[in-house]
This record gives sequence, C-alpha cells and structure tokens, in this order.
Amino acid sequence: LSAGVCCCCAALRPRYKRLVDNIFPEDPKDGLVKADMEKLTFYAVSAPEKLDRIGAYLAERLSRDVVRHRYEYVFIAMEALDQLLMACHSQSIKPFVESFLHMVAKLLESGEPELQVLGTNSFVKFANIEEDTPSYHRRYDFFVSRFSAMCHSCDHNPEIQNNIRIAGIRGIQGVVRKTVNDELRATIWEPQHMDKIVPSLLFNMQKIEDIDSRIGPPSSPTGDDKEENPSLLAENCFRELLGRATYGNMNNAVRPVFAHLDHHRLWDPNEFAVSCFKIIMYSIQAQYSHHVIQEILGHLDVRKRDSPRVRAGIIQVLLEAVAIAAKGSIGPAVLEVFNTLLKHLRISVDFELGDRRSSVGSATFSTSSKESDERIVQNAIIQTIGFFGSNLPDYQRSEIMMFIMGKVPVFGTTLQSLDTSHLGDLGTRRIQIMLLRSLLMVTSGYKATTITNALPPPFLDPLLSPSLMEDSELRQLVLEILHNLIDRHDNRAKLRGIRIIPEVSDLKIKRDKISRQDVSFMKKHGQQLYRHIYLGCKEEDNVQKNFELLFTSLALTTIELANEEVVIDLIRLAIALQDLAIINEDNLPMFNRCGVMALVAAYLNFLSQMIAVPAFCQHVSKVIETRSLEASYFLPETIFKDKCNLPKSLEKDEKNLFFLTNKIAESLGGSGYSVERLSVPYVPQVTDEDRLSRRKSIVDTVSIQVDILPGNNTEDKVDNTEEITFETLKKAIDNNGLEEQEKEKRRLVIEKFQKAPFEEIAAQCETKANLLHDRLAQILELTIRPPPSPSGTMTITAGHAHYQSVPVYEMKFPDLCVY
Repeated sequence: LSAGVCCCCAALRPRYKRLVDNIFPEDPKDGLVKADMEKLTFYAVSAPEKLDRIGAYLAERLSRDVVRHRYEYVFIAMEALDQLLMACHSQSIKPFVESFLHMVAKLLESGEPELQVLGTNSFVKFANIEEDTPSYHRRYDFFVSRFSAMCHSCDHNPEIQNNIRIAGIRGIQGVVRKTVNDELRATIWEPQHMDKIVPSLLFNMQKIEDIDSRIGPPSSPTGDDKEENPSLLAENCFRELLGRATYGNMNNAVRPVFAHLDHHRLWDPNEFAVSCFKIIMYSIQAQYSHHVIQEILGHLDVRKRDSPRVRAGIIQVLLEAVAIAAKGSIGPAVLEVFNTLLKHLRISVDFELGDRRSSVGSATFSTSSKESDERIVQNAIIQTIGFFGSNLPDYQRSEIMMFIMGKVPVFGTTLQSLDTSHLGDLGTRRIQIMLLRSLLMVTSGYKATTITNALPPPFLDPLLSPSLMEDSELRQLVLEILHNLIDRHDNRAKLRGIRIIPEVSDLKIKRDKISRQDVSFMKKHGQQLYRHIYLGCKEEDNVQKNFELLFTSLALTTIELANEEVVIDLIRLAIALQDLAIINEDNLPMFNRCGVMALVAAYLNFLSQMIAVPAFCQHVSKVIETRSLEASYFLPETIFKDKCNLPKSLEKDEKNLFFLTNKIAESLGGSGYSVERLSVPYVPQVTDEDRLSRRKSIVDTVSIQVDILPGNNTEDKVDNTEEITFETLKKAIDNNGLEEQEKEKRRLVIEKFQKAPFEEIAAQCETKANLLHDRLAQILELTIRPPPSPSGTMTITAGHAHYQSVPVYEMKFPDLCVY
C-alpha cells in the first residue's frame, strides 16, 4: 500500500520535476542519463515558460547536494544546466539564467577547489552565449569580486593554487566578454570593478619568466599554454581588456596599473612596469595613445617627491610609451606634455643642487650616489623629449623647437618661463645644457624644405644667443643644433673632423641649387651667422671640438646656402679670422691663435675646391704647402695633436704663410666674381646680445678714450684726445631697461604719426634736418684733416679691453653714422 501511495504521489508530481529527477542515475558514477536529458531538453524547448521552474528545481537539488557533499550529483546538475543553456534561446530564459547564476555563485562560495573550477567553467560557457535581448537588471559585482579573489589564491598545494588562479583569470575573461557585448557594458568599466580586475591580472603577469618574450603586439599562444600558464593567460586577458577599451573608459583601465606598481614598488627596478606599458601601448587603439601618455605624466607629478630612481623608472616607462606611439597620434596637448617634462627637469636639478649645498664639507657616498641618481632622471627626461619630438610631424616639431628654446634661461633676462632664479649660476648652466641637449635630439633628422622654415627669426635669435656664452659646452651644443637644421642633404658625416681635405670631390657632397628663399634668408640673416662664428673663434676656452664644429658650420653654410655673394662674405670672414689670430688684440693663448689659423686653412681649402677657381685653388694650396714645411702648427693635422710644439710668437711679416686678400681678389676677379667688397674688412658689430649672454662687457670701464692722431706736419700737431667720463655717457651705455625704453620710444613715434597734424610733423622734421646738418658740419670739421698715417685709424680702449682699430669713416657716433 505504501508503495502504491508512493507511486501515486510520484505520478501527481509536476512533469518538469519528474523529467529533472530522471536525469539523475541511482549511482552517480554512471553520470548524466542522456536519454532522459534529451527528453528534458525537448520539453524545455517546447514549453519555454517552464524554464524558470526547471531552473529553480535544479538549483534546489544542487544546493541540497552541495550541503550534503554529494559532489557527483553536483557535477551532473551543472552539466544539465549547461546543456539547457546552450539549447534554449527564448525570451523566457531570463529567469532560468538567474537560477543558473545563483548556482554558479554557490559553487564559487564553496571551499572546494573542484567546485570553484566547475562553477567557473559553467560561467565561461554562459559568457560565450549571445542573448537575444539585453538584461537591464543583471549585475556581475559578485563574480568580479570572487574571480579576482581566486586570482590571488595562495593554497599550499601548488597544483591546486595554479588551477584556482587559472579559473579566476578565465572567469574575469568571461565577465569582460559578457559585459562588453551587453548593452550595459559600461558597468564593467567602473572604477570599483577595474580596481579589482586589473591588479588581479597584473599579479599573475608578474610570474612571467621571460619578460622580453612577451613584449610586442598580441601573440597567439597555443591552447595548452593558455590553459596551463596563469601568467600567459592573464596577459592574454589583459590585452583583450585593453583592446575593448574606448575613449570614455580608457583612463579607468590604466589607472589601476599605477596603483599596483606603486603598492608593490615595481618602479625600481622597472622591468615589469616597462613590459606592462608596452603591452598597453600595443593593445589599445592607436588614437588613444595620448591618454596613456597623459596618465603617465600625471602620475609623475604625483610622485615628484619620491626617490630619483622611482622617478627615473616612471620616465623610462614614458620613454617606451612614446617610442611606441604612432606618428601624429600623441594628441593635441603636446606643449603641455613638454612643459611637464621641462618642469620635472628643473625639479631634478633643484634636488641635485640642494643635496650638494646641504653636504658642503661632508661629502658622503650617499649624497654622491643621490646626485648620480638625479643625473639618471635628467638623462631619461632628455631622451624622452627627444623621442617625443621625433614622433611629431614636422609642423609640430618646429613649434616644439621654439617652445624648448623659449625655456632656455639667458643671463640678464627675466622673460623665460622656466624659473631658475633660485638655482644660481651653476643650476642655470645645468638647465641650459640639458635643454639644449633636448633640443639637439628634437632637431635630429629634421629636414626643412627651406632654411627659413628651419631657422625662423623668432627661433634663430634665441638659438644663437647661447653661442656667445662663456661656456664651451654650450657653444658646442648650439653649433650641433645649427648643423641639424642647416644640413638638409646629410653631408655632415663626410665633414666630420677638421682637416685639410686633399680632394673634396671624393666626398661626393650632395647639394641642390640655392633657392630664392635661401638667398633671401642669407641677405637678412647671413651677417648674424657670420658674427656668431667670428665671436665663437675668439673664446679662450675653445678646444678641438669647438674648432671642428666651427669648421663644419662654415662648410655646411657653403654647401647649403652659398651663392656668389655669400662666397665673398665667407672669404671676408675667413680673412678677418686670420687677422684676429695675427694681430691678437684679444690676447688669446697661442693654442687658440694657431687653432684659428688652422681653421681658416681647412675652410679655404674646402671652399676653393667647392667653387673650383684654379687660381684661387693654387694660392690656397701654395700657402698650405708652405705651412707644412715652415709652420706646421698652422695646420689642423699638427696643432690638434696631443703633443704639439707651439711657437713663441707669430711674425706678421711672413706673408708667405698667410692667405692674402689681394691675391684672392685677383684670382676670383679673373673668373667673373665681384670682388669689390673683399677690400672692405669684416668687422662684427657689438649688439645687446653680448650683455644678455654675459660676455665681457664693453662698458666695464670708467672712461672711453678716442684718440685721433694728427697729420704728418708736426707743427700742426694738435692733441685731440677727449676723455668722456662714465657719468657723461651713462645714459648712452647703460643697458638697464634698454628694451623697455625702445618699446616706449616706438610707441610714442607711432602714436604721434597717427594723431599729430601734418603741419606739426613737417615742422619737426625740418628742425631735425637742420640739426643733422649742423652735426654733420661739426664731424666734417673734426675729420677733414688728413690722418697721420695711411691707415687713418683710431684706437678705442675701454678699461682692460682693447678693441680693434677701425677706419675713421667707420666710426659710430651717438646720433649719426658716417661711412
């Protein structure tokens, strides 16, 4: 009877329960009853409204079996759930999915590794199913937390630990795929989820044995490697996550990387940090590269007070990221990026000098080590600026060149935006050198169509100013930058070193016809280039490299910018340099004088062969041959040797050792050159740049004596020596506020011509003309007498400085220049 009752009760049970019960065998070792599972599947497909009840009942049985530790039946129930999920795709599946996820959560919460892996595998299968309609209420917060915790498993059994970590990574991968394909995919990119997912993946990626093998574009590992290697699987998942990131959520995916590297102190050493960001840069879409770079810069600002090695590690990461960034994809905030880097350069110099000042008298190993660490930071910043600049298109690179040049501090000015006032002279010099090194890297490989594009006036003036500073390294950097910009045909390597080139034709110099724009540039700015080369030869601290760079400057100017007029100007400059060494009014050391003579010889030898005038080449060759026999110290191959016997004096009368203007003019005139200007000596004019560059001041004196020698007739000898005191000329020679005075003067003139009546302007012009006529008469009365010697020169002395005698007709007066 009881059996009958049981059968009767069983017959009264709902059909879906009977179908579910039938899939469980009496012996769990037999596994799922396939025939009954097919019946259950057919029933679920035919009556989808029963799916929620089927799921609820399966969940009830599974929960009971979990509590009773009947794990065989748990595996059967999950297998049935998986098959039902794969077979049913109706809108009624939503409640069933909820039951399914509830069961997966139960398995993940259990302490049994096998059940955790089972629940993960079921979730991954579910994640690969594309649902017909989105779910607006389903959330995966629990699964993100649980899978992330599994990624950090520390089970004492290595095999179990490995399996749980793999399951956690695969679960995260499933969550990412499911949510990204869902309408509500934005939820997974929320910071609370990314702060769990990303560190979990990075924690497992740290186990990669060969970091270099993982660097590069996404690889295609085999299936076995994915399943068995947590590190490789985590990296693959990390790449997939970043590849799905969009503009709005990129930052949320990158910021947890910084938190992980900070927490685990992975910036020093930074091999893992570099590998992480290489993976990031290769995985994200190219147009989002600037987001990552800006995040690195922001983190550098946050860690600006950390140890030098930590900051150097971050900058090295930035360097690698910039090197990978696609050309032109660095973003619109380029100037802000460079501004940040330059700011950290100043901070590093400040730290270095601060440590040096605090350790005066107690030089310890730790202090010197910290200084060297700061040098590492500074070099990393310079390299990063260079790589950054090389990745930019030409139009942006020219802007960056001007931007960096505007940051170079110049003595005597307060307009530079990079504040170095508290660093002192030593710190300012360090900043100058490093900024110029940065600019040198940015200009490397830059090819402008015209020289005006490469050297626009707003860039040329501040660039040449450091070439007058009393620091040989600064002058070398300026010349190297100039070479980068002038050399448009890669001839510089052929000209490396200063030497007498036997056959210039063997160098196979590449050159084009001088364009109209280049001719116009030389007419406007050629004298400026000549002046800086001339003054650069006068510096006492010049070494061999300075002379080599000056020779290269002259040679490149000849190749790229020289027409007939420029050739004459360059010869005048070379002769002026020779006179500089012979007369030696600047009291240069003998090495410098011989170095200048060798420079002139090397350049005129190069120039004569470039323009190929036989008579000119013959004169130059004859002088060089004579020098090699009688005065080899006037040739670069001898003077720049380590042990060179210098002469005690230079004889001015040995004209066979010098290049003569009259013979050069005669040789060039016979070939059609206009040589009239060769008779006019080249004399550079002193400008306000000397004050700004902190050169020896021409007003470092209390008086200026102007001596005009009388005529040949001793009876008519008149002492015309006039002493002008410092107080008398204070306003004329005091350069303080010079720029402000000039601006105010120009403003008043413009305002007057705009607003004053025409009659008033005409009357004032007439008055000035009369005044000018009177002044001219005074000057003529002073200079009408014949000079005492054919030279007709005057000597100007200013304190300890002695300046070259100049012809009377080239003297400059305060209000008038008479030529």
